[in-house]
Amino acid sequence: MKNKKKVLVVLGGNSREREVSLDTGKECIHALKKLGHKVTTFDPLNNFYNEIDKSKIDLIFNALHGKDGEDGNAQSYFEYLRIPYTHSGVLSSMNCMDKIESKKKFQEYKILTTKFFLIKRKNHKKKNLNKLIKKNKLTYPVVVKPINEGSSIGVKICKNYKKLKQETNILIKNYAQLIIEKFVGGQEIQVAIMDGKAIGTIELKPKRGFYDYKAKYFASAKTEHILPANISLKKIFLVEKISEKVHKVLNCRGITRCDFKFYKGKFYILEINTQPGMTRLSLVPEIAKFKGITFSRLIEKILLDASLNK
Repeated sequence: MKNKKKVLVVLGGNSREREVSLDTGKECIHALKKLGHKVTTFDPLNNFYNEIDKSKIDLIFNALHGKDGEDGNAQSYFEYLRIPYTHSGVLSSMNCMDKIESKKKFQEYKILTTKFFLIKRKNHKKKNLNKLIKKNKLTYPVVVKPINEGSSIGVKICKNYKKLKQETNILIKNYAQLIIEKFVGGQEIQVAIMDGKAIGTIELKPKRGFYDYKAKYFASAKTEHILPANISLKKIFLVEKISEKVHKVLNCRGITRCDFKFYKGKFYILEINTQPGMTRLSLVPEIAKFKGITFSRLIEKILLDASLNK
């Protein structure tokens, strides 16, 4: 980018992923300054978006994670302020963050995903979970989780009815809606997308049973990262094409990451992340580096994709 920009990095926020956002923001700020841009910061935890002085900035680098940061809420403010911003737009962010809406999109476009159903707080006590499991043709183990959290927050694997009921009763106190879906074993496969094209595929071997919050953000969890993924080139090509399709049908922009399970020769998409982490342990920067794309170049590319996008 020849013209140096006045970039406002929005980071922190009030979601449960605040610390991850601060780490992402720190790495991005360093790269932006290294590229010669003038950088200021804004933390919506203690400030209102209407306090942003748009006359002093050229664009917003959105380094938020989780609720209110990547679910369309922050993006709607950026649109209202008429300030170009990085990553996906309002509707895309909202649909990708909502696990029910994104799964409906996967099904609409014939993209293989796990069977699922929705549980709402207002009527969950009236529901017999075992009957719902059978009605929706699921079998144990199943996964129960909030419909709008990231970083595997609140994800619980349940091997039987007793465990499912216990975890559901705990989660429903904090979340109005939960998704219950079939647990799929197999390999953890993740694909990074840049500018609508796959840039690489990584396999994860977590030591903690599955790729949860600690496995993602704590080096002590010792998740093994395999680049390229330990699957055939034909399968890598296939999963990357699926990821590009997901990115397109959900109208995403900039950098995204698709998460899959590869089981018995089939890829099951779990979700698409519109604002992947940019910490030292994050996967997209690792994939990019393996492909010869520096972190600075990655950040520069994200800036180039910044625009107004409802």
